[in-house]
Amino acid sequence: MLDPQQQQQQGVERSNYRSICNLLLSLTHTRSLPKGLQLHAHIIKSGFQSIPLISHHLINFYSKSQLPHSSHQLFHESPHRSSTTWSSLISSFAQNDLPLLALHFFRRMLRHNLLPDDHIFPSATKSCAILSSPHLAMSLHSLILKTGYHLDVFVASSVVDMYAKCGDIGFARKVFDEMPHKNVVSWSGMIYGYSQLGEDEEALRLFKRALVEDVGVNDFTLSSVLRVCSGSTLFELGKNVHGICFKTSFDSSCFVASSLISLYSKCGVVEGAYRVFEEMTVRNLGMWNAMLIACAQHAHTGKTFELFEQMGCVGMKPNFITFLCVLYACSHAGLVERGEHYFQMMKEYGIEAGSQHYATMVDLLGRAGKLDDAVRVVTEMPMEPTEFVWGALLTGCRIHGNTELASYVADRVFEKGPVSSGLHVLLSNAYAAAGRWEEAAKVRKMLRDQGIKKETGLSWVEEGNRVHTFSAGDRSHAKTKEIYDKLEELGEEMAKAGYVADTSFVLKEVDGDEKNQTIRYHSERLAIAFGFITFPQDRPIRVMKNLRVCGDCHTAIKFITKCTRRVIIVRDNNRFHRFEDGKCTCGDYW
Repeated sequence: MLDPQQQQQQGVERSNYRSICNLLLSLTHTRSLPKGLQLHAHIIKSGFQSIPLISHHLINFYSKSQLPHSSHQLFHESPHRSSTTWSSLISSFAQNDLPLLALHFFRRMLRHNLLPDDHIFPSATKSCAILSSPHLAMSLHSLILKTGYHLDVFVASSVVDMYAKCGDIGFARKVFDEMPHKNVVSWSGMIYGYSQLGEDEEALRLFKRALVEDVGVNDFTLSSVLRVCSGSTLFELGKNVHGICFKTSFDSSCFVASSLISLYSKCGVVEGAYRVFEEMTVRNLGMWNAMLIACAQHAHTGKTFELFEQMGCVGMKPNFITFLCVLYACSHAGLVERGEHYFQMMKEYGIEAGSQHYATMVDLLGRAGKLDDAVRVVTEMPMEPTEFVWGALLTGCRIHGNTELASYVADRVFEKGPVSSGLHVLLSNAYAAAGRWEEAAKVRKMLRDQGIKKETGLSWVEEGNRVHTFSAGDRSHAKTKEIYDKLEELGEEMAKAGYVADTSFVLKEVDGDEKNQTIRYHSERLAIAFGFITFPQDRPIRVMKNLRVCGDCHTAIKFITKCTRRVIIVRDNNRFHRFEDGKCTCGDYW
């Protein structure tokens, strides 16, 4: 038996031990690294580091402080490694995007005859999801089935999320449907999986089911659904989801706020994006980047640069996406010197330019007419030029009528083998513009022979909960007669105002009348005419397109707004055009 003095000493140590654990938990929650380091020093001096629970809390502290290798060092120095210690280390690697190390220690733990539990399995599934490895996912799932943890709602939910992020939505749905009990993680994993694969209808159907069954939502669920709404430009539905975010207080989440900024921006309501951004007191890098791209796409070039400067003032370090945003803004405003400045600035932040940055620089120089400089950038790239790079160069050639260089580039691209349908079209247009009709026809024949179809140009308008979609010359809409009558009426007004169709944008060998008809009934014009007969005078007409707006339609829409005093916003596959009183925010530079 211990004498009274020893018992008292033991009581003091136990009290200190509990105090240290509680303090570590508090510092982990507040991410107080300096104080945590001081406490760690005290723990070493007091000899408490060998206690497994304190070791576990220290590993977790360094994990949350984004210092996973310090967690590893603690694990290495720990004389007693319980399953909790292993779990803490594996979680540390998984949570800090080191999936290979997490799975390496997961295997080591198995070799030490320690079985995973409901804490360790989710870390392993998260690592498989980061690696997006279906093979690893199936192996891990087999182990979960063998150990019976597939019946645990948290483990099963993590399996659903794992398969969804590995792109295997079939397996994810099978696990999901077989779960006797589902939680918000399993529902969110399925909704995210469908949204990532572009199966928007199923993602929204599941979201509605989750609301009906009252399983609850989290920021991950809401941001996934908002991505669906922004990708499909479902503005009215997106506003309803924003209402749910507000009611559940998830509108304060940076992830949800980023998705809301993207929603409002992609639906042409950039003022809504500004409002969301300005209402957030805490902003992560994703939010800054979302706002930067919104400004750049809506031609708010000055605001793009202003936000970039503000990032530096608040200590927010830019990443490769941030620089893509500012380079994009420079490209679409013709700011060559400023673009070159930002391109060089990347080195100061230790960011290596990728193919997308080079493509944007080529686009910037090409649009500005500096085609020789654009060619130099392509030839000096440290990697093989991508289709986006070649496409940017061809676009510059088309804008400035350099058919000789366009023809040369087309020849070089063809030497490199098969390309996408989009680049095929650019190549065909380049040959046609140069009068090389035989080569242009050959490119189109190659598309047909390979079974590749040129993407159909579509424009759509949202009316309430319905989306009305049009293609060029489309006569399938229920209001076709009214739409075409409105187009004729607008055409007469435009002609009186001085509009003359520019048929150079039709590169086919057809006569003048056919070219005029081809341009007159482009999809965006049909969508605009529908807007005129549907929406009140004071409501802007918002049209979304999957392809670039052609030059003649751009001119025509300017005339339409001048004649009618309506505001028309058109989003093509590259940027937004806000037309008002005969002018466009792009300044005719796009």
